[in-house]
Amino acid sequence: MTTVFDAPETFATTALAGFAALYSRYVRPVKGGVVRSTKVPEGKVAVVVGGGSGHYPAFAGYVGPGLADAAVAGDVFASPSTAAVARVCRHANQGGGVLLGFGNYAGDVLNFGVAAERLRAEGIDVRIVPVTDDVASAPADAAAKRRGIAGDLVVFKIAGAAAEAGLSLDDVERITRHANDRTVSFGVSFGGCTLPGAGAPLFMVPKGQMAIGLGIHGEPGIKEQATVSATDLARLLTDRLLAERPAGTRKVGVVLNGLGSTKYEELFVLWTTISSLLSEAGLEIVAPEAGEFVTSLDMQGCSLTLLWLDDELEAYWTAPCDTPVLRRGATFATEPAEGVITDEDGAVTFAPASEAGKTGGRCIAGLIAGIAEMLKEAEDELGRIDAQAGDGDHGQGMRRGSAAALDAANAAVEAGAGTASVLAVAGDAWADRAGGTSGAIWGLLLRSWSNALSDELAIADDAVVRGARFALDGVTRLGRARVGDKTLVDALVPFVEALEASAASGRPLTDAWSDASAAARKAAEATSALTPKLGRARPLAERSIGHPDAGAVSLAMVASCVERMLRPA
Repeated sequence: MTTVFDAPETFATTALAGFAALYSRYVRPVKGGVVRSTKVPEGKVAVVVGGGSGHYPAFAGYVGPGLADAAVAGDVFASPSTAAVARVCRHANQGGGVLLGFGNYAGDVLNFGVAAERLRAEGIDVRIVPVTDDVASAPADAAAKRRGIAGDLVVFKIAGAAAEAGLSLDDVERITRHANDRTVSFGVSFGGCTLPGAGAPLFMVPKGQMAIGLGIHGEPGIKEQATVSATDLARLLTDRLLAERPAGTRKVGVVLNGLGSTKYEELFVLWTTISSLLSEAGLEIVAPEAGEFVTSLDMQGCSLTLLWLDDELEAYWTAPCDTPVLRRGATFATEPAEGVITDEDGAVTFAPASEAGKTGGRCIAGLIAGIAEMLKEAEDELGRIDAQAGDGDHGQGMRRGSAAALDAANAAVEAGAGTASVLAVAGDAWADRAGGTSGAIWGLLLRSWSNALSDELAIADDAVVRGARFALDGVTRLGRARVGDKTLVDALVPFVEALEASAASGRPLTDAWSDASAAARKAAEATSALTPKLGRARPLAERSIGHPDAGAVSLAMVASCVERMLRPA
């Protein structure tokens, strides 16, 4: 179990600070991550990687010449916020564009995706490549749905080498996607991991059993079977991956990865059989690695990653790099980076707003105040609902996010901001403070809604209705959830459709909103019969049947809260 910490809530940030201090020749800290401490050529493509903490050396340990230019770090097993991703990218950008790499998880897809859109709006060319190497999480014909596990190291190594060689952003993106398409991983676990401060592991593996096809965020495997010998385990791992060998492949890059508590000697024992099996299959092993590269705190287990090499990928797989976790080839001639990095994002400024816009801004702040108060009171209830199929933190996240949104909205009103600006900064603050998938969704929802409003005009009914559609489009486009997936979208879609239909029939906004709220409440209740299709391991998905989705319930609660405020007694 994780035993060395002061306060669980500061574990990730304290660990990152210690890492940056120890490896100052490679990195320097920024708020929410680290960037290279050595000088980077102007115009070079910046490779920025990241995800939750608890996976060291992923992701900060990958930063250095020949690999990543920066890494973003969220809380333990939680995606970094949109604001953190954007902030680190701004520090890393050298004018050649940014390639964002991360594991294919819902929170990361949302936060990195929204950050990319913000940076593009600022004039920075950003490409995103989710890593999808875990063969246990989806079949080969649905590879885009696979999770990212230890293949992160392989894909990021290829991307970093291509960028270090001076290739354009188009070429770096192409090569990185090619590497991802040719990378596969499979893992097993003999015991779960324990979060800092927790009294028990996130899952247990029965004595004498091993979990097959586990994730790296405390998810249990897809099945359990009896523990086998090292020789049989090596064959299990290798055969599963060889089944996806592309025709004509003769060379392979290999990473044998420990998940946190499996010792190096155990990996070395496994390697003797793995290397023999690969050679027997007619494969030449190129630059193999064994050790800890993508961990899951103190999880006991391992994974095998294969990179099907061609001439282009081999050149970048074997190219020099110098990072805290991986060093290859000739020493880089480096010099310290210039300038001082500050942790501040800078004061937010707002375009001048009309009196009507300022009045609208105060209205938005008032609505958010009511929402924040309601969610504070509902924290325990939402946590109880979420605990049926998750970690029970949804209520806490919604309380934190809405409180931060209120602070940001009030500050914007004080600065004279109008309707659209107040709602936009409230959404950004919500996402940054709440964290995780739900925080990203609510931040995206509010900011997208703000695009239909104005800082100059009074709030109009048709603009509110149009904003609801913008919010739905933004959430489904970047979040990828659809009706039936047992998420917030199951309540959001009927809310928006009812709002539009009622408004189109000529009913005033207050009545249309009431119709929409009723539709959202009904839909949220109906999620009890659904099985989650996104973001849940199979046992957790099964546990949720018979219980409503916490995200859908909280959305219905917010809609009902606004309804009450629109119809004062």
